[in-house]
Amino acid sequence: MKRLTSYILYLTFAILLVACGPSVPTDYTQSDKLPAIYPDYAQVTIPVNMAPLSFEFDGEADEMVARYAVGDDDIVCNGQPDIDKWHSLAEKAKGKSITVDVYTRNGDEWTRFKPFEIFVSPDSIDPYISYRLIAPSFISYEALTINQRCLENYDESVIYDNILCGFEKDGQCINCHHYQNYNPERVQFHARQNLGGTVVAYDGKLKKVNMRNDSILSAGVYPAWHPWLNLIVYATDKTSQNFHTVDPNKVEVCDEESDIIVYDVETDEVTNLENSDSEFEVFPAWAPDGKMLYYCSAHFERKDTTGKKSSEVYKRYKEVKYNIYRKSFDPETRQFGPREMVFDAAAIDSSATWPRISPDGRYLLFTMGHYGYFHIWHHDADLWLMDLTNSEVRPFAEVNSPDTESYHSWSSNGRWIIISSRRNDGTFTRPFIAHVDKDGHATKPFELPCEDPNYHREFMRSYNIPEFMSGPVTITPQTFADVFKGDAVNVKYKSSYSQQQ
Repeated sequence: MKRLTSYILYLTFAILLVACGPSVPTDYTQSDKLPAIYPDYAQVTIPVNMAPLSFEFDGEADEMVARYAVGDDDIVCNGQPDIDKWHSLAEKAKGKSITVDVYTRNGDEWTRFKPFEIFVSPDSIDPYISYRLIAPSFISYEALTINQRCLENYDESVIYDNILCGFEKDGQCINCHHYQNYNPERVQFHARQNLGGTVVAYDGKLKKVNMRNDSILSAGVYPAWHPWLNLIVYATDKTSQNFHTVDPNKVEVCDEESDIIVYDVETDEVTNLENSDSEFEVFPAWAPDGKMLYYCSAHFERKDTTGKKSSEVYKRYKEVKYNIYRKSFDPETRQFGPREMVFDAAAIDSSATWPRISPDGRYLLFTMGHYGYFHIWHHDADLWLMDLTNSEVRPFAEVNSPDTESYHSWSSNGRWIIISSRRNDGTFTRPFIAHVDKDGHATKPFELPCEDPNYHREFMRSYNIPEFMSGPVTITPQTFADVFKGDAVNVKYKSSYSQQQ
């Protein structure tokens, strides 16, 4: 009898919960305008396996009701769909659209806005991304983590926490996480300052590498792991930053010198690949077939032979323009060919950075601004797209905004890109995702969905270097910290890397 009574009470409670949930108003005034919502998900295209697109009404209202519908199937909620119901609805909408109706109440009056569509692409997206979370500050970086987020739901976890190995004067700065071919079991990232080095994780094996050597410019940064060989190409550089008092681009990060090196993960050997005194070489990136290495380089002839190198660069920083080059590579002989120009940005008084090749090898996506290479601080920075089959180049207008677009990466199937954008407020970098079809046309980018629609408006961190992953990193932050606290493997310099002269 007690069990029956408990069941009846539970059933009654469940019925009351359903009854108390939001319902679609039947008496309302029809508006011919689209609803003002945040994030803006009107007319976007999403992957079939994407987490629910939660949103809130971005205006004055006492209440909001949203109806997501595919035919007779629907979800009625306050803008935060149940995740299981959402995935069921998205599966039914695959190749079609979810229709969204938004109703708002002011006092006793309801308004129904013009419905909008969310197109559900049958193209899935990689289940995870990772990124560095950093405050947009110039004086503090201790509260810094590398995180990973499941795109199919809202689960987020920490890969590594900056303060596990020190704080303040004994602190670290972690950066440049990167994977071999989207594989979370093959990951590397750097730590500067206290216990600094490069941690390389490869199929369960972990080591800390001291990349510094008298024969190379600096430890490696901006990594590019070959798609299948145990080779990582890095830039080595000496950079500094200056601060503007009037220019809206508040910070200027410049190369004083920079080269390209090759690191062999198995032998711990490093080799200079490009190290011209008059070239600043940065941002290496492999083509997916592993037979071409792309990178950026700026030609800079020094005029002042007596002063500091950094002083001259900062006096002439707007003259520094990066072009995109590439070198052929034979995976069997491991020989690199001579460099060839891919895109001459300087010829149009611009500077191109962050080359990224689509998985099918057809498209080159890059960032372009008026000068320099740290475009995250440049409000004019936009994404550009080159068709490598015919060398046609165009601004990627479908995904650009009036503010900064900087870092970007391709999904493993080549149908999605994730970009770093400051379009919301000009200060905080948020991830946006867009679909790209086989002909290089993109859809309207949508902001990374969060369970709380207002999360990004309250979150005081920037997302840095968003990268797609085939799954989560399972190594714990504490394990990475133990590796940093251990001894480092010193690299050995090799004067030549089977390089054609």
